[in-house]
Amino acid sequence: MLEPSHNNELPTIPGKRYFTIGEVAELCAVKAHVLRYWEQEFPQLSPVKRRGNRRYYQRADVITIRQIRSLLYDQGYTIGGAKQKLSSHEVKDDTSQYKQLIRQMITELEEVLEVLNAPVK
Repeated sequence: MLEPSHNNELPTIPGKRYFTIGEVAELCAVKAHVLRYWEQEFPQLSPVKRRGNRRYYQRADVITIRQIRSLLYDQGYTIGGAKQKLSSHEVKDDTSQYKQLIRQMITELEEVLEVLNAPVK
């Protein structure tokens, strides 16, 4: 069964290029087997596969996974409905996506500000 999220605040996406499936699972609050299933269901998800079929997700993949998670868990869409919504480009106009990106940017800017305001040793 689908589990509703009790915490709408997901962790900040670190500023790195590639993420392992375990890291993405933590960043998106879903289990690794769910991510592998979503790869089969959503053509938008195509992590890079290297060494022994290991998956490496990029930042855009993490954002897409968070969109899928929101559609399924928070907004109550079915897999089929979420597929339609993603493929019809309506998600690009969805304000929740922009709010999430803005929160991410604010957090990252606050971290930069802390570094800049730190006393010089």
